[in-house]
Amino acid sequence: MKLLGVIANCAKDRAPSVLARLRRKAELLGLTLLPDTATAGLMGLNSKATPFDVVQQADTVMVLGGDGSMLRAARELDGRDVPVIGVNLGSLGFMTSVTENDLERALECLVAHNFTTSLRMMLDCVMVRGGKQVESYRALNDVVVLCGSRAGTLRMTVEGEQVGDFICDGLIVSTPTGSTGHSLSAGGPVLMPTSPAVVATLICPHTLSTRPLVLPSDSTIEVTVIERVVDARLSVDGQMGQALEIGDGVKITRSPHGVRFIHLPGSSYFSVLRQKLHWRGSNV
Repeated sequence: MKLLGVIANCAKDRAPSVLARLRRKAELLGLTLLPDTATAGLMGLNSKATPFDVVQQADTVMVLGGDGSMLRAARELDGRDVPVIGVNLGSLGFMTSVTENDLERALECLVAHNFTTSLRMMLDCVMVRGGKQVESYRALNDVVVLCGSRAGTLRMTVEGEQVGDFICDGLIVSTPTGSTGHSLSAGGPVLMPTSPAVVATLICPHTLSTRPLVLPSDSTIEVTVIERVVDARLSVDGQMGQALEIGDGVKITRSPHGVRFIHLPGSSYFSVLRQKLHWRGSNV
């Protein structure tokens, strides 16, 4: 590794002290850093690089913050296959696999190439209005069609076959990475991060018979706004999107691009689940 990109959520209270440690350890290891402008300011360095510049030029990218910071970095990658490692400066963080206390160890592992990676799938979605493509987006977590301030009717089709018309507050199409996010809160299952699947989860459906639907990752899923929606909206990773009108459709497919996450030796997905979701098992 020749150049380590660094992008931090500078609004985090812990960011200045953690970045100072990162700079000290990088100097000891002989690591060359490329922070974006805001991150460089907290590190006492000069840089005119944007986050996009960082991910396009670096060999590896370290993101300090939470899952939101990781999602923004994934968007900046724009399909470039650069491994990313997340350092958690928040309280939850399923995508940030390194704690503050493990920062120095993480840098040592990067220099020694002592780590593994996993490729996380992404979704491409296209918004269609009047038969024409209006916008396109790429999601690492999920694509959500929200009905707005009251329940509306959404139609879902898979591979051109109608699944049903649902009165609900919205519909979430999630990647395995995003299965522990909005979808989980709406009653969806947890998928292993590298599972070749997506999950479609309705938000507050007006029926007790509807359950989340696990589909092959290469499925083409279409969601159409049918009726009775107010302030409907397309939300992509909770960070992008736009307003929807009756008759608008959202076409969702697996993206040819993904994001490569770095994992340190000894990392365990189930350990993360136990910690983050407070799983304790059964008492006998």
